[in-house]
Amino acid sequence: MKECNSCGKCCIKYGDGGLSASDNDIEMWELFRPDIYRYVRNGEIWFDPDTREPIKRCPWLRQIPKQDTQLIRYTCDIYADRPEDCRHYPSNIDEMVRDECEMIEIQDLAKPKQAQKKLDKLMSDSRPSNQ
Repeated sequence: MKECNSCGKCCIKYGDGGLSASDNDIEMWELFRPDIYRYVRNGEIWFDPDTREPIKRCPWLRQIPKQDTQLIRYTCDIYADRPEDCRHYPSNIDEMVRDECEMIEIQDLAKPKQAQKKLDKLMSDSRPSNQ
């Protein structure tokens, strides 16, 4: 299993309405990050603050300037305060395969239980302790 290479596939796939934020996330944004909270409507995320319509792409996803032969990469402008769904992703090997996550390697597919343990270790700082 590789470290995340910031390919952005997960953000692009789920950033258009496929994400949710916890009540704690929303409350924290309302109190401390009104710039993020502006994009919340009725407890759901990523709505245009002016039109109140759903946004097709996460407003915090930024493409990193490409260097010569480098592949396109992304960064998150709110990484430290990103929604719970983002903090917990990816959660399992099947999800990574389905989403074509670039972290997964051929040997992970051959030994999915071992790969899941690696993933759990990699994600231990992002997930609640009960997972």
